[in-house]
Amino acid sequence: MANTQQMANAIRALAMDAVQQANSGHPGAPMGMADMAVALWGQHLKHNPTNPHWADRDRFVLSNGHGSMLIYALLHLTGYDLPIGELKNFRQLHSKTAGHPEVGITPGVETTTGPLGQGVTNAVGMALAEKLLAAEFNRDGYAIVDHHTYVFLGDGCLMEGVSHEAAALAGAWKLNKLIALYDDNGISIDGQVQPWFTDNTSLRFVAYGWNVIGPLNGHDPQAVAEAIAKAKTQTERPSLIICKTSIGKGSPNRAGTAKAHGEPLGAEEIKLTREALEWPHAPFEIPAEVYADWDAKAHGQSIETAWNDRFAAYAAAHPELAAEFKRRMAGDLPKAFAQVAVDAAVAAHSKAETVATRKASQIALEAFTAALPELLGGSADLTGSNLTNTSHTPALRFDSTGAVVKSADGKLGRHINYGVREFGMAAIMNGLALHGGYIPYGGTFLTFSDYSRNAIRMAALMKQRVVHVFTHDSIGLGEDGPTHQSIEHAASLRLIPNLDVWRPADTAETAVAWAVALENKARPTALLLSRQNLAYAPKRDLGDISRGAYVLSEPEHVGLKKKAQALIIATGSEVALALKAQELLAAQKIAVRVVSMPSTTVFDRQKAAYKQALLPAGLPRVAVEMGATGGWWKYGCSAVVGIDSYGESAPAPVLFKHFGFTPENVAHTVRAVLGK
Repeated sequence: MANTQQMANAIRALAMDAVQQANSGHPGAPMGMADMAVALWGQHLKHNPTNPHWADRDRFVLSNGHGSMLIYALLHLTGYDLPIGELKNFRQLHSKTAGHPEVGITPGVETTTGPLGQGVTNAVGMALAEKLLAAEFNRDGYAIVDHHTYVFLGDGCLMEGVSHEAAALAGAWKLNKLIALYDDNGISIDGQVQPWFTDNTSLRFVAYGWNVIGPLNGHDPQAVAEAIAKAKTQTERPSLIICKTSIGKGSPNRAGTAKAHGEPLGAEEIKLTREALEWPHAPFEIPAEVYADWDAKAHGQSIETAWNDRFAAYAAAHPELAAEFKRRMAGDLPKAFAQVAVDAAVAAHSKAETVATRKASQIALEAFTAALPELLGGSADLTGSNLTNTSHTPALRFDSTGAVVKSADGKLGRHINYGVREFGMAAIMNGLALHGGYIPYGGTFLTFSDYSRNAIRMAALMKQRVVHVFTHDSIGLGEDGPTHQSIEHAASLRLIPNLDVWRPADTAETAVAWAVALENKARPTALLLSRQNLAYAPKRDLGDISRGAYVLSEPEHVGLKKKAQALIIATGSEVALALKAQELLAAQKIAVRVVSMPSTTVFDRQKAAYKQALLPAGLPRVAVEMGATGGWWKYGCSAVVGIDSYGESAPAPVLFKHFGFTPENVAHTVRAVLGK
């Protein structure tokens, strides 16, 4: 029989030792949740430490990521490639044990957590992915997708508004394989939470449509294990298990207090805690029998082997489905995708339609959703405005039993109505991408990217292929006024490392932007799209669009056989302004090159030779974009036609004239730069 008390105390000892050595961290949460971890990881979690990426493993998310030493201790003790030396290097440069868990850095970590509330929201996305993949790929006698998503969360996660968004959707989607364990210790950094956190959490989750178990003693591993077993019998509802715990459990003077939350216990208190726990071992020393109780390698290998045998039988019975499942989980696009992408761009170029780029996006999606069954779309209550739905993506729905509704030909819905939940949508999409099997995209207005921003940042940090469709990208939306008119948003999004931002000018640029986004396995994308119609910009070649910027028009294309005297850089709806200004200037014998730069972020990654050829040294430059001007000066611009104030409520044409977005003003700006 495993000694569960010693197993839990091993976590407590490693947590307080690592935090003490780093002189930084949060020992209290791991010490308080140690018994909960024994119940889940010791009796229920389906995983294989020797293969952290096994497709049908249970997913575990530590939403209260400040308690990172809990998951690091668990990964080390159960046999993952996380040696004791990494725990000794907790919070040190280039270690695998960062201050908060980071996916891709530490084997066994499923998502990067730290910003509270997002972990549980990621878990909702993971549970949704499991449910949809099971409905799509499982066949009678072959349950190749059959796992749970577990999440530990605390008071802070429940206080964050995004948890409300996620929990409501989890209930609506009847995610019965999602099981959350709430570390109800009543303590946050500021102390006892009761004066400012008085929610009836149990009733709140019942109202969301969850199965609520407890409150129960979170320091009784058997009681917690029995609660998990009960939750696993659910067929229609996600489960919340409320575990009453004491933060810093085992510390004689700090347990149950805010002092245990975010600072080392101190050498003297650690000595007293070792005595109280009857743990006489030196720092970072774990007895062999405790390692043996925790070791999950053999069991993990056996359950993965059993799954491999089932999958082999599945592949024999359904070879095409098995191959498709492997492709999807690997995140690879079909071999034919490159041609689909070319065809979409060529078709857009041939038709040369005058449409809003939000419509151009839908046109591109029509082709891409037909070719990619893994594309899973959605919108935050703005489907008719964002145009994220296609004929291949009917609405995702669930019946009264929780089953995924299928069409007559067995197809699942692939467009999600997220409701007015922009942050939740963005973080759930991260969970979908992290789970694997889907490429999620979702839409809202660009100005509401502020609500989504931290989840967008997390996607970039985690290198996840998630596509954000942001429409109504400027003052061009008109009468709705400054609350809805994006000014600083494009510039702000471009500052997020590893996020590609595209602001295309027409149907061809939009198709290319989508193709590049889908090909980026390790980078999220934001597409900034217009509400108003944009004329197609004539092109001689489509090849350089994917570089983020290209020469759209030379002086010779408007009848001037002379070298360019100046250069106009434009994006999105302002490309048409640049072309008209070029014509006005040509009539005055001023030669101008027009560069369309749909993606500054992609262009910035190009080789120096391409950049220099596109933007030659010594050629005066003027940038034109309906947004904040700050980001354009790095391209050596002499002037920027932009907007550094808020907009106004008026028809779009009136606003364009009022703020100087006219061909005449752009031409005037170029002449001023040239001193003419």
